[in-house]
Amino acid sequence: MATEDQEKPGSEQEPEERLEQAAAAESEDGAAELDAGALSEALQQAKDQTLRTQAEMQNLRRRVDRDVENAHKFALEKFVGELLPVVDNLERALAAIDSDEGHLASVREGIELTLKSFHGVLEGHKVKQVEPTGEVFNPDFHQAISMLPNPDVAANTVMEVFQKGYTLNDRLVRPAMVVVSKGSE
Repeated sequence: MATEDQEKPGSEQEPEERLEQAAAAESEDGAAELDAGALSEALQQAKDQTLRTQAEMQNLRRRVDRDVENAHKFALEKFVGELLPVVDNLERALAAIDSDEGHLASVREGIELTLKSFHGVLEGHKVKQVEPTGEVFNPDFHQAISMLPNPDVAANTVMEVFQKGYTLNDRLVRPAMVVVSKGSE
């Protein structure tokens, strides 16, 4: 005997509600048999819901693991971005020192060793230089600051690098600032 609250067997209803309604119907009429079809349908719905919940939890774990991995890989991004001007300044200092002057040779050597150790530390943390001279211009890694006509160089080729770019774990930290060839006019 079905109560007024009970829905038809084919309707969308939570499995727990169906079990409760089936139990209520049995308690109202002790001689009434439980509807085997309704119980099996409720059991199947409960199994389906369990499978969906497990799949959702597995997807959530994967997303969290990926987020944690990215956080570890790119935690140094801001710090690296703040250190790059130091590397630039050391490179400018080397370019400014005249190698012919003997009394500056030890200063030059010290700056070269400091710069070399700086590059070693950056490479140890998966920071790589983007040095695109002679390569085809790539807007994902290069920032064009000017374009010059040059018949000796193919169009859209990097002719000169004003500032090197850097990547951290293959993610761009700073684009290389470059001069690009227009080709011949």
